[in-house]
Amino acid sequence: MGKVVAQAIMSLDGYVAKPDNTIGRLFDWLQNGEIASPTPAGDFDVHLTPPSSDHWQRWVSSLGALVCGRTLFDVTDGWQGRHTLDVPVVVVTHRVPSDWVEAHPEAPFTFVTDGVAVAVAQAQALAGDRDVTVTGGTIARQCLELGLLDEVAVDLVPVVMGEGNRPFFGKLSAEDVLLGNPTVCVQGDRVTHLVFPVVR
Repeated sequence: MGKVVAQAIMSLDGYVAKPDNTIGRLFDWLQNGEIASPTPAGDFDVHLTPPSSDHWQRWVSSLGALVCGRTLFDVTDGWQGRHTLDVPVVVVTHRVPSDWVEAHPEAPFTFVTDGVAVAVAQAQALAGDRDVTVTGGTIARQCLELGLLDEVAVDLVPVVMGEGNRPFFGKLSAEDVLLGNPTVCVQGDRVTHLVFPVVR
């Protein structure tokens, strides 16, 4: 079984989206390098610097499934039925979007209405030996508080948003959580790739 990793592209002041759910300059680094690589779904190419390209390829090849919340699913319209990373997606929701499911019968999406822990377990079953990536601040926070995370991966972008609608984790219900020293620290162009182990 692979790891469960919370992942985000994050501003220097801790946000993953603006108040209107747009991302501003957060994804600029995906198009500022000389190495062109298609996304796994083939929907567009990223253009990365060599350090970021190496990091990206290692990360993409490790993925087996993705867990997200309903907000991210709605903002992206479910990636039109095929995620950019071309892995099965487990969506945590209070209500299954029946119309969307009927319109996308072949989409590898699973909708879970009975909690984050069940969603992660289903994603692990889908991922096999590969990693499960948890994305979206609310879902990442719940996984952290439930002790489900093995690592936290941050693509830290040197931009200050000043305010945002989506902090990576948001307000914890308990005390601060101290992570371990980074096991990955890769300096790209206008991004630093960091991976922190979760200390249990």
